[in-house]
Amino acid sequence: MQKIEAVIQPSKLDAIKDALMEAGIGGMTILEARGHGRQKGHTEFYRGREYTVDLLPKIKLEVVVPDELAETAIRIITSTARTGKIGDGKIFVSKIEEAIRIRNDDRGAGAL
Repeated sequence: MQKIEAVIQPSKLDAIKDALMEAGIGGMTILEARGHGRQKGHTEFYRGREYTVDLLPKIKLEVVVPDELAETAIRIITSTARTGKIGDGKIFVSKIEEAIRIRNDDRGAGAL
């Protein structure tokens, strides 16, 4: 099993979620996050004063999939989230040793 963590722009969440569901990947966790990468935020003016917005709103999407669906999920996220501009996000992939469903003690891929 693989855990895929994607930090994406909030405006891309619905399209990614729908595309993953269409591919049969239904279980996911969505977290609201704030952060920045290389762009380091930007400067805005409010009521005549300049201030720096250095923590931008992002969405962190987490999904655990069987090994055979990992590349499909990554391809869906990258193709749907890509705008070609700075701030599109990042994807992190890590190996999951075990998954356990608390309700009935299912283990492994059956717990997903």
